[in-house]
Amino acid sequence: MSDFLPEAAVARARIVDLARSAGVSTATVDRVLNGRSGVRPQTAQRVLKVASELGYLSEQDARTSSSAQRTMHLTFLLPGGNNRYLRMLGDYIDCADEAWAPFPVKCRTQFVESFNPAELAQRLLHCGQRSDGVVLMALEDPLVRDAVNTLADQGVPVLTMISDLSNARRRAYVGIDNRAAGRTAGLLLGRFMGPRPSGKIAMIAGSLNYRGHEEREIGFLHLIESNFPAIHVLGLRQGQDDSERNYEQTRHLLEQHPDLAGIYSCGGGTDGIARAINEIRHEQKILFIGHGLTPDTRALLIDGTLDALITQTPQAMVGNCVKIFRNIREKRDPLDRVKPVQFSIVLRENLP
Repeated sequence: MSDFLPEAAVARARIVDLARSAGVSTATVDRVLNGRSGVRPQTAQRVLKVASELGYLSEQDARTSSSAQRTMHLTFLLPGGNNRYLRMLGDYIDCADEAWAPFPVKCRTQFVESFNPAELAQRLLHCGQRSDGVVLMALEDPLVRDAVNTLADQGVPVLTMISDLSNARRRAYVGIDNRAAGRTAGLLLGRFMGPRPSGKIAMIAGSLNYRGHEEREIGFLHLIESNFPAIHVLGLRQGQDDSERNYEQTRHLLEQHPDLAGIYSCGGGTDGIARAINEIRHEQKILFIGHGLTPDTRALLIDGTLDALITQTPQAMVGNCVKIFRNIREKRDPLDRVKPVQFSIVLRENLP
């Protein structure tokens, strides 16, 4: 294109000239030159090509800017199994390409054998060689920690999502404040119990190998102890987010403690707990609080089996991951303009 322009015209090239030659607005040119989102990759490439041809950018600068516009390939590693919220999250990640195209990003989900740190660490290292960044729901284990640190040494950024990992060089954690979520569940159960002078409540977690579940337990126990000292919390059960295991755990609890007043499930497999509650009916309703709004838990709220849910939207978590990777690529602070993920309390009367 510059072959048809006199040298003086090339020297005087301005943003308006780039916009006219590329067939876009000056605002689009400005976004491309400053590396901001909101421009399709094909359009950005055309603007950069024109900027190089008109002498506005050197060939090296154009190549650098072009690299910044290159599509990032991100892999999300989630636990396999029958946790319906995580399955729904994986479906959202795989089907939201259009939402992330302006960044530009391609996101893909891989499901990993649940509660197997060796498998998670191996898959993490494998995906790190084939992706521009990896997101994982971390197991608290030295093998996983070492894999994260190995990728950090290789320049591959890693984020933790939903459950964090201690003493690892991950770039950021994306998810709710799990300790606050546990405290919220404790407050709800305590208030829902009303004027009863005392009572027993139980906790069912996926696994304390998830730091997020451990933090929920800590927050829950601290709130109950400080605000509702007459309530007795039975020892924690771990069901590995499996519906059948949670069903068996709950059956045993209800048979052993017929005076059980409430259950807090801080992981998945909520439908198994609900099935056991509905099979062993008590004269007094068993209060039930869980996590993760899905079609199944929505139905349990509607029929009254669940009293409340604590949930966060997949859109907020995945959106924050994409923004963080964009910040890392553009050498900004990873959390620049990234708002923390907030959780919501969902009741039957405020179902979205």
